[in-house]
Amino acid sequence: MKKSLAALLLLISFLGQAQKVIHLYEGKAPGSENSNWSEQEMFSPIFNTQIVYNVAEPTLTAYLPEASIATGVSVVIAPGGGFFTLSINSEGGDVARWLNEKGIAVFILKYRLVHCLTSDPVKELMGIINDEKKMSAITGPIVPMAIADGLTAVKYVREHATEFGLDAQKIGFMGFSAGGTVTMGVTLQYTKDTRPNFSAPIYAYMPSELSNHKIPDDAPPLFICAASDDQLKLAPHSVQLFTHWMEANKLAELHIYTKGGHGFGMRKQNLPTDHWIERFYEWLMVQGFAKKGS
Repeated sequence: MKKSLAALLLLISFLGQAQKVIHLYEGKAPGSENSNWSEQEMFSPIFNTQIVYNVAEPTLTAYLPEASIATGVSVVIAPGGGFFTLSINSEGGDVARWLNEKGIAVFILKYRLVHCLTSDPVKELMGIINDEKKMSAITGPIVPMAIADGLTAVKYVREHATEFGLDAQKIGFMGFSAGGTVTMGVTLQYTKDTRPNFSAPIYAYMPSELSNHKIPDDAPPLFICAASDDQLKLAPHSVQLFTHWMEANKLAELHIYTKGGHGFGMRKQNLPTDHWIERFYEWLMVQGFAKKGS
């Protein structure tokens, strides 16, 4: 009973850190003017986690650390889910909670997704995930919109850095799986106002239009991480991304774990992947975005 009460109080405390929900666009997002469906949320037994789907109006949710430990560093986080869903806890809220405890502000991005035709988006996704041609046909039009949402998110955080007590030159972008696609779209296609100062693609999916994209001259440093037993066989995407960054003489760090599967996020599996976020924080310290001993 005591443990349950403590867990409930911790959850309430964490939810209280969600400072603000920010709509990225005034009115309809460009390209989604005819989208008339509403965002939905559910628990997926297949993914065994809470998911969000049918996002047509992109938002940021700000999670700010206690003022006494705030460092001014911030990260925009794009959860994954095949562009059909967003794994909003394991690849969103749970990450925000961990980083908040290190004094890092987090902005969870709900980027635009495929319009699902049923009340079970995971089942829809799983029905086509192994059909590359069909998957590409359905998600292809959404990917540029999701990347545009990511770029707009960075611009918003930078323009409002003072309001949130942030350093406008210490804004990172992290994404998981499809969110990793968004991350790399942002990392490769930015302007001066939308450039992330560091990026962390986690078991990212890299479509050809991104994997063949020219690396910018002022490309930010990367923290890359995946598991070699990824069920979607995405680990080579991370290795190739690291290789390209090295060939361009850019900064990057790569972690490939033997086990962990796809979508490990903040899940606890009693595996080394449980600690990837600690390796990420160590990397932030090396890059000068976090203080030693924090």
